[in-house]
Amino acid sequence: MANNLSFVLFSLSLIFALFSDRVVNADPDLLQDICVADLTSTIKVNGFPCKAEATADDFFFKGLSTPGSTNTTMGSVVTGANVEKLPGLNTLGVSMARIDYAPGGVNPPHTHPRATEMIFVLEGTLEVGFITTSNKLYTKNVTKGEIFVFPKGLVHFQKNNGDVSAAVLAAFNSQLPGTQSIGVTLFGSTPDVPDYVLTKAFQVGTKEIEKIKSRFAPKKN
Repeated sequence: MANNLSFVLFSLSLIFALFSDRVVNADPDLLQDICVADLTSTIKVNGFPCKAEATADDFFFKGLSTPGSTNTTMGSVVTGANVEKLPGLNTLGVSMARIDYAPGGVNPPHTHPRATEMIFVLEGTLEVGFITTSNKLYTKNVTKGEIFVFPKGLVHFQKNNGDVSAAVLAAFNSQLPGTQSIGVTLFGSTPDVPDYVLTKAFQVGTKEIEKIKSRFAPKKN
């Protein structure tokens, strides 16, 4: 009996060791030292094909060194440092972003379907929160030097309630975490989500839905 129990515990430990990386990492493991993304390739794969020749610049990005312009509808701007901006991240399973907020600015409710997000507050104070699949809200005020984590795939937000600008650095366990903003997704998709779906879902009339859609309509060139 003791031998069987030892074997079971050993087997469980071995399985956990073999698959622990899959639990932690959102992206598949790399199979070579580097695989710099060839962003011009027309080949469709899970990720990006490798460039034939890599340079040091493929692993360099200075876009997070300065604040982005917060003169936007939401009073916030996200500057991504993912594989589309930093090709050397291909197959490495990590990326970053900088988010800047004007006073009163908000990074509206959204999700990252492929990654957990961790933010580090550079300046200011933010009200942050996420909502679980059981509709429980976890919210907290975070200030300069503090960290908050948003679990993978859950709806979350950040709001600058202060009278000065704020900024965070965000880290993701995916080279391309993806972002779905709830408002834009439901009211600004192409083609439109049918009004009869949204009126039923939100228990409002068609006029209200059309008014909201007009705010999220893609801008015409």
